[in-house]
Amino acid sequence: MILQVKNVVKRYKQVIAVDQVSLEIQEGQIFGLLGPNGAGKTTLIHSIVGLVPVESGTITVFGLDHRRDERQVKQQIGVVPQELAIFEDLTAMENVGFFGSLYGLKGKHLKQEAAKALEFVGLGNRSQQYPKTFSGGMKRRLNIACGIVHRPRLVIMDEPTVGIDPQSRNHILDSVRDLNREGMTVLYTSHYMEEVEQLCHDIAIMDNGRIIAKGTKEELKDLVARDEIIHLQLAALNGNTESALRSIGGVKECRIDGRDVSVISEKNSGNLSRVMQTLHQEGLEIQTMSVERPTLESVFLTLTGRNLRDE
Repeated sequence: MILQVKNVVKRYKQVIAVDQVSLEIQEGQIFGLLGPNGAGKTTLIHSIVGLVPVESGTITVFGLDHRRDERQVKQQIGVVPQELAIFEDLTAMENVGFFGSLYGLKGKHLKQEAAKALEFVGLGNRSQQYPKTFSGGMKRRLNIACGIVHRPRLVIMDEPTVGIDPQSRNHILDSVRDLNREGMTVLYTSHYMEEVEQLCHDIAIMDNGRIIAKGTKEELKDLVARDEIIHLQLAALNGNTESALRSIGGVKECRIDGRDVSVISEKNSGNLSRVMQTLHQEGLEIQTMSVERPTLESVFLTLTGRNLRDE
């Protein structure tokens, strides 16, 4: 286990920003922390890296206490903050070199690792240019280079794609996957569900300072799944189509609109193969088929009663 957070509480005067939060991240994971703005994600990250003290609870990183062994822990963590942490009047190389030096990199080794980090995020040919001339997406990528130059074991990324164009977003998502393939564990926070769904092995959903659900994508979706719905478009129907489909065990309803058919079964019925077999026996050709599953959006909406991006 690379990170263990147990019953952590953080208050700002009368406001509880993090409320009895517990989570565990295994080495080699991309762990998603999903929640709306103001859910407490950034405060939790600040607590993990020691930027803010917590009122109660424990945080263990690499088996070390994050307060007692603060220096040793911080040397092995890379942080890509939500707010850009770059200097506009230093070149890209100077920016990455500065942050590398904070982690103890020196001389030729520092230059080599800074160059590798810039190349990794697609800015190798911009190393001598100034960030004030960069687009928003390029600045975000430079932000990542500064956070990974020392090759940390754990990379924490706090909303790294906020306010950028789709091309830069895709580049950053690919970079996260590449970091993970190189052996880095990633804690990735976002309020973009599609990013978390694409990237993450396990996910925790945070709202109002609490973890309200956690598990794999499929486990979270199973929390709210009520029915299994199969949508089909057939080349043609016969007079026995509806009754044949309704006779399948677990089928609750069969809706037909022209050549479009929806078969609604009880949760976990696993009726897809039986539906296909039944239609084959009836001599009916399937032109298109899809299985409707809950999304992370529907999970969040069900658990909290509000849309993920509601303020």
